[in-house]
Amino acid sequence: MVTSTDIDKKVDGQTVPGEFAKTVASEGDKIALRWRKADDSWGEWTFNDYADKACRIAASLRGLGVGKGDRVVLMMRNRPEFHISDLAVLLCGGTAVSVYNSSAPEQVEYLVGHCKAKVAIVEDRDFLERFLKVRSNLPLLEKIAVIESPEGDDVISFDSLLEAEPVDLAEASKIAQPSDLATVIYTSGTTGPPKGVALSHYNICWTAQSYKETLGYDPRGMRTLSYLPMAHIAERMVSHYLGLVAGSEVTTCPDPSLLSQYLAHVRPQNFFGVPRVWEKLYAGVNAALAADPEKKQKFDEAIEAAKPIDAKRRRGEELTAEEQGTWDFLQEVAFNPVKSMIGLDQAQIAVTAAAPIGVEVLEWFRAIGVPLTEIYGMSENTGPLTWEPHTPCIGSVGRAIPGVELKLLDDGEVCAKGGNVFSGYLDDPEKTAEALDDEGWLHTGDIGEIDDKGFLKIVDRKKELIITAGGKNISPANLEGALKSFPLIGQAAVIGDRRPYISALIVLDAEVAPAWAKQKGLAATTVADLAKDPDVLAEIEANVAEANKRFSQVEQIKRWTLLADEWLPDSEELTPTMKLKRRGVNSRYADEIEGLYQKA
Repeated sequence: MVTSTDIDKKVDGQTVPGEFAKTVASEGDKIALRWRKADDSWGEWTFNDYADKACRIAASLRGLGVGKGDRVVLMMRNRPEFHISDLAVLLCGGTAVSVYNSSAPEQVEYLVGHCKAKVAIVEDRDFLERFLKVRSNLPLLEKIAVIESPEGDDVISFDSLLEAEPVDLAEASKIAQPSDLATVIYTSGTTGPPKGVALSHYNICWTAQSYKETLGYDPRGMRTLSYLPMAHIAERMVSHYLGLVAGSEVTTCPDPSLLSQYLAHVRPQNFFGVPRVWEKLYAGVNAALAADPEKKQKFDEAIEAAKPIDAKRRRGEELTAEEQGTWDFLQEVAFNPVKSMIGLDQAQIAVTAAAPIGVEVLEWFRAIGVPLTEIYGMSENTGPLTWEPHTPCIGSVGRAIPGVELKLLDDGEVCAKGGNVFSGYLDDPEKTAEALDDEGWLHTGDIGEIDDKGFLKIVDRKKELIITAGGKNISPANLEGALKSFPLIGQAAVIGDRRPYISALIVLDAEVAPAWAKQKGLAATTVADLAKDPDVLAEIEANVAEANKRFSQVEQIKRWTLLADEWLPDSEELTPTMKLKRRGVNSRYADEIEGLYQKA
């Protein structure tokens, strides 16, 4: 058993730029970053290129006065310039802070002011304007560099940052110390102003080592795809920090709506997706198969035949020759074409996290040979707390990763301790004291259960449990996950706190619903029109009834309404990573919710 002390010894003295210098020494000529150009060709930088460009930007930043402990804000889409800019800040001994691209000027003002940034690097005129509108309120922000269209407004061209003579990588990689702040991850603010999660080089290097210990092998060189916001801890760890310290080949996708195209091209070996990404892939395949009912039936039968074999594989049991033959046949004949179609035929690591995912979706992907597993964690612990990639128990989020200790409080709250746990919220001792106790235990705010094999099951957020008027504690996330397992349902919000029964707001999947309607010969094609169509309403009614079978009578959804809206990431209803903003939903749909509790 690998302990926290064991990992401490392995990462003693490590920093992110120090580990990157080792990566360059061993992998210098290998591809580090890839991106699609305007003419649809592909650009590539090797690790040697990566180092050269980061060292040039570091020299320019030093010329702008950025030194040890200074902070630089980055606001850009997923593109290679993010990676070299972030690393350049670390090579100055500074702290790189990524801002969500959707942030309004007022949010930019808060975040940049809160972290006391000295310099900002932004992508284009759109992002620049948000800074300029509030710049008079940011006296500590001295310079802004712009990648595209930088003319005027007293800003710096990003290209000019690359013109400096590079700093020496070996020297620059020694400036930062393990205890120094590498980044500040701002929470997405579902319950108030964002808090700045302060993560050190030690936190990041410790987490990367624990990740490799969990895998049991070095994922060096694996292809991965970067498409989620770089301000999110999961994307930052998977595509940026692991790219730096573990030598991943990262392809940047600037818009999540292009994900399916990029998946087909990249064929990632290591792929991370929030549940909604997996749900949409699942729904898309099943919607396409539904065009041929006979083919769909055969595919579903193949899925059912594969599930019990995968269950044995998950338990680490040896398959019989007949079972192995059946598995190989199904993969080759039924499933490999589907995996190839969605770009996951070479996936060796497939992960979902950030919110609950339906058991049906997990079992389906595993049946077709995509080794999908759940990771559980949060920004405050540098990403992962629990994960079991080899023998997962579906319905759980895995076991504590190497070096992490878990315990449950009397009320079931999950607490954790390990080298991945942050030191606190930036300049916020009060909030820090709420999250970290005197013994260093991180209080996650999640309610969980741990079985005799160490597998953790998350019941719900401590503050989101529904307590009905009858006093029953109910997990809305479990119900919502069950609803979203049906292809037509894109999003759902379960209601019922201090109410006599459970109800739900349901939103159609904007991609699946029109295709489903066309197959059914329906005249309606828009989400708004389909939400009123009798056939659609009947199908949703059947979906709700089927979902209810998985829950006790008191937990079941008694009434629901189908909304004519589409919920988009980073909106009043969803965070940038598609987590539900319950407060926003309850506020916007107050009338609809009240209607669900009026006498029929």
